[in-house]
Amino acid sequence: MENKEKFEQEVSQFGEDLRHLKEEVQKFIVGQGDVIDGVLSCLMCDGHVLLEGVPGLGKTMLVNTLAKALSLPFSRIQFTPDLMPADILGTNIIEEKAGGKQFVFQAGPVFTNILLADEINRATPKTQSALLEAMQEKIVTVAGKTHKLPRPFMVLATQNPLEMEGTYPLPEAQVDRFLFKLIVPFPKKDELHEIMNRTTGKTTPEITPVLTGERINEMRELVRAMPIAHELSDYALRVLEATHPEGTDAPAEVKKFVRFGGSPRAAQAILLAARVRALAAGRYAISYDDIRSVVKPALRHRLILNFEAEAEGVRTDDLLDSIMKKLKEN
Repeated sequence: MENKEKFEQEVSQFGEDLRHLKEEVQKFIVGQGDVIDGVLSCLMCDGHVLLEGVPGLGKTMLVNTLAKALSLPFSRIQFTPDLMPADILGTNIIEEKAGGKQFVFQAGPVFTNILLADEINRATPKTQSALLEAMQEKIVTVAGKTHKLPRPFMVLATQNPLEMEGTYPLPEAQVDRFLFKLIVPFPKKDELHEIMNRTTGKTTPEITPVLTGERINEMRELVRAMPIAHELSDYALRVLEATHPEGTDAPAEVKKFVRFGGSPRAAQAILLAARVRALAAGRYAISYDDIRSVVKPALRHRLILNFEAEAEGVRTDDLLDSIMKKLKEN
């Protein structure tokens, strides 16, 4: 009985802390409720997020505001074609010491808690891949020596969807490391009015830190401790299998337009994010709706479409809608 009361209290506190964090971010960011929810879900899941949208929609400002709402160190890397891996990870430099000259490791901007990788698709594949080990293992290896990154560690990367000179597509292996890919939409007219009021007036909203790194780690532990019924985890795996052309439940559209479906990381992302959604609502178990609500952000960047899909302008989200419709009918 005591354990049950403790768990109920932890769930209640989880939802309250997450609401406070979202309210703090919304002091500066107008609208974008789904995008904010997605970013906070990734934070609670110990995952990374890829934000895609045309310039000027507030992607960088969202990350800046989130960092201010957390009592955590924050770094920003502006990715450019001439950026080198050492500019991100750090390098060994020679220092004069009492015993003579020696190599000393100088940490790069990746050694932080919240890392903004701005316009990540402007860097070369070599530089993009420098983040792979950091994102997956939470470590950095330089000159054969391993350095641990601080915890929590989260990468929030932005990219421009427009085909422009000087951009490089992200390697599939790196894209798969992002828990979510979130599409940042253009604001509605009433939201634009509010954005103008907040950004062209005299006063600037003050952001107060509401969560510490220690508290974030505690919330992450609660997410992973939440049990999931077998039929729900099985449903998530059926969704994943349906993204593969050879999958039993794959719709005709998937068989026609998809080359490769999602990886097992996609199922991990779905089940973790569904837990966060349930806990945020004060529920002790996830539902089918929780799973369905996170399918698109967890899978849209993991499906590799064929040439025919690109030629016909097929959207990944439409294919995922077909999968959800078929599985729901079953």
